[in-house]
Amino acid sequence: MRDISLVKFLPVEPRVPFVKLRIGAAVLSTIAVVFSLFLFLTNGLNYGIDFSGGVVTTVDFGQAPPSDVQGLVQEEFTGSTVQNISQPAGSAIMYDYLRISLPLQDEDLATEGETADADEIRQAQTDAQQIAQKELIDFLESRYETVRIDATETVSGKVSGELRRKGLLAVILALGFVLAYIWFRFEWQFGAGAVVALLHDVILTLGVFELFQIEFNLAIIAAILTIVGYSLNDTVIVYDRIRENLRKFKKMPLVDIINVSINDTLSRTILTSVTTLLALTALFILGGPGLRGFSFAMIWGVIVGTYSSIFVASPMLLMLNLKRGSRVDAPKDAESQTA
Repeated sequence: MRDISLVKFLPVEPRVPFVKLRIGAAVLSTIAVVFSLFLFLTNGLNYGIDFSGGVVTTVDFGQAPPSDVQGLVQEEFTGSTVQNISQPAGSAIMYDYLRISLPLQDEDLATEGETADADEIRQAQTDAQQIAQKELIDFLESRYETVRIDATETVSGKVSGELRRKGLLAVILALGFVLAYIWFRFEWQFGAGAVVALLHDVILTLGVFELFQIEFNLAIIAAILTIVGYSLNDTVIVYDRIRENLRKFKKMPLVDIINVSINDTLSRTILTSVTTLLALTALFILGGPGLRGFSFAMIWGVIVGTYSSIFVASPMLLMLNLKRGSRVDAPKDAESQTA
């Protein structure tokens, strides 16, 4: 039987001059990072209820939701989001529900130090949520005959603010542990290069969400942490090959060693990225609205993570002036003894 595997279509010994393209890649990455930070200061993120606080109401119209309901609700309630909820296969109900989210930016009403007025603050938040929910119900009932509220969820501003801070802390801790691991595993230049590449990936992912104003919620934090792990895996594979080639080619210039190492791992990088993207694309198309933001973040993260492991993490070793030290050049047997 004829072998038609994808590996046959990839060059056995690719020699793409990646390192020569590092200046252009650095300019492109710098522009993208600066633009993402600019968007963060101007547009900001479109925080979901998880991070902004508010009311989430599930609405049943007794039939397929009217086509104009999304535009009317978003026009009446600034910052609201309307999402279709499809019924599972085999369900007796064949039409979609609507999930309407109304953000309430009330985080500043409650802080840790305001213990004296804590009851009043909680009551004010509850009143605001009840008023927003009643206004939504009245608005829908005045325009549509059959409207039934199926479920209601509320997230206070204090809880949403805490979730936002903890989400940021989770990303910072992940980057810190990555730096510590790579520094211990390789040289400090490797650790610094890996963290710069991961920061690059996180900032560009946030930039895409700022540019298109996609809802940013807890699922996206999970996606970002997954992106950090995926990008780190790619980077470590390349770094490990660079370290092996530093021992193998004692007199080869560092530029050539980095380029050879990237090319040595290129087929593995392409196969891993393509298969991951195929699964994520299926999830994006078939997973429904609830998973669309997560799968989009993952697709973008895989792309920028693959790019950064080649064009950011590896060239950083040249910028940081990596030297052939004892830890890099140590023979494998000596290294295993010390371990």
